[in-house]
Amino acid sequence: MTRTPAKGTCLIRDLTCLPARFRGGAVAVGNFDGVHLGHRAVIDAARAVAEAEGLPLLALTFEPHPRTLFARLKGLADPDPFRLTPGLTNIQALADLGLDAVLCLRFTPAFAQQTPDDFIQHVLVEGLGVRHVAVGHDFCFGRGRAGNAGTLSAADAFSVSALPPQSRAEGNGAGEAFASTLIRDHLRAGRVEAAAALLGRAFTLTGRVRHGDKRGRTIGFPTANIALGEYLRPAFGVYAVTIEMDGQTYRGVANLGRRPTVAGLTERLEVHLFDFAGDLYGRKLTVALRHFLRPEQKFDGLDALTRQIALDAQAARDKLAALC
Repeated sequence: MTRTPAKGTCLIRDLTCLPARFRGGAVAVGNFDGVHLGHRAVIDAARAVAEAEGLPLLALTFEPHPRTLFARLKGLADPDPFRLTPGLTNIQALADLGLDAVLCLRFTPAFAQQTPDDFIQHVLVEGLGVRHVAVGHDFCFGRGRAGNAGTLSAADAFSVSALPPQSRAEGNGAGEAFASTLIRDHLRAGRVEAAAALLGRAFTLTGRVRHGDKRGRTIGFPTANIALGEYLRPAFGVYAVTIEMDGQTYRGVANLGRRPTVAGLTERLEVHLFDFAGDLYGRKLTVALRHFLRPEQKFDGLDALTRQIALDAQAARDKLAALC
């Protein structure tokens, strides 16, 4: 299946549907969870070859994430959410980098059992006819993760770029590796600015607004309620946020968690947009976590909660003012 997401990049989910114009390309290969600055360096390595040799530029990735598949094969039907950019969000983040195509192959048990040689022959050589492959230094593939950059180079069927570890050059986190695992650690600790420095952008959660209990309206702070879905759970608490909706940017304050003051059980994101009046139900919001204000806590009743939300809203306004 082939379709075109935003910005003109073709999305291809089946090798048999690969248009002829995308064969013989420079291909960046990886899971690309988060599409962070390290991933972009791999894609830029492929881009340099594509531009120098006049080749199409592609990214090759896989769904579901291999970690999800292997957890299910071990009997963990619902592994803890860990994705920084799940599903179509990840594909769109890749498309935003100006690729000619994103090839997203179904990662099945049979696919996982391919030997490295099978993957090289059937996917890269026969399926894509690649001229160049770019991967990260720690890229592994094939049954038992037996293949690596050296395996690719030894195939002698295409040129290979294997990027060394990439890291931050400056700032408080200078020397930190661009790695999805480290970004997850930062988010779980509420260090959203540190995560953003490795991602190259603020961490975002995207979803459609659904009906909640409408309690926010009664205390003067109406909220948009968004289910968290497959996303990693950052630290539960209150954040200063920016919100993208229908091409417009708004500012606001958000609570991420279970809402213990009202005995909430479901994890969700509740967003209050500053200076906005209108119906949000069913609309798609992309919420960027800009600053962690405080951990989630239980208050002694709605009056105490209302007073704290007012303080949180002002703190968020003050933090967001620095973005100008």
